[in-house]
Amino acid sequence: MIGLYDYTVWMTYASLVSSLAGMILASMGHVRWALACLALSGLLDAFDGKVARTKKDRTDAEKAFGVQIDSLCDIVCFGVLPVIICMHLGMHSIWAIAILCFYCLAGLIRLAWFNITADAPPRPDGKKYYQGMPITSIAVILPIFYAVGTLAPNFFARGLPVVMLATGVLFILRFPFRKPTTKELLLLIAAVGAATLYILACHRWGGIFPWQWVLRRVPVR
Repeated sequence: MIGLYDYTVWMTYASLVSSLAGMILASMGHVRWALACLALSGLLDAFDGKVARTKKDRTDAEKAFGVQIDSLCDIVCFGVLPVIICMHLGMHSIWAIAILCFYCLAGLIRLAWFNITADAPPRPDGKKYYQGMPITSIAVILPIFYAVGTLAPNFFARGLPVVMLATGVLFILRFPFRKPTTKELLLLIAAVGAATLYILACHRWGGIFPWQWVLRRVPVR
């Protein structure tokens, strides 16, 4: 069979499956679970490269395959899935749809540019940088913005198009975006994990505001 199936690509494939599950859940109206799938895809993507690099005898073809398959999965996980989620969160107007189209196109351009510059030499200061904000950032931005937006639904509804437009612009702007250190990455994972648990807790309680679940169960005297 063509392709690679060893452990170096398992997390990338799992990230794609998670996002496909998120699309299905969003189409069924389970947007909060779709956001959890987006967060899970981001978590898997954060470590798939580290796992792949543990195999020291990778051939050049295997390395090139890893770069290509990662970007192909990323456009589905962090390009298409957020668009579907945002549509189910109320981005239905012609301007909102135009913003979502721009967001996905910007993500595609950003990934293609990353592929052709993946082998660029390191900067003189030795630090690792992206050109533009990586598309995987949406796995941090959208769950946290949604969690915060549950406290102010009107702000969320008005701010979501702005957030998606700004994120798309940052994908294709030419500016150095420093790669997070391991400690910073763990802090981001903790923040997204906390936001995701909060979102799912709201889903279980059946309302946007968790204290409403408590108030409904307080006996009236």
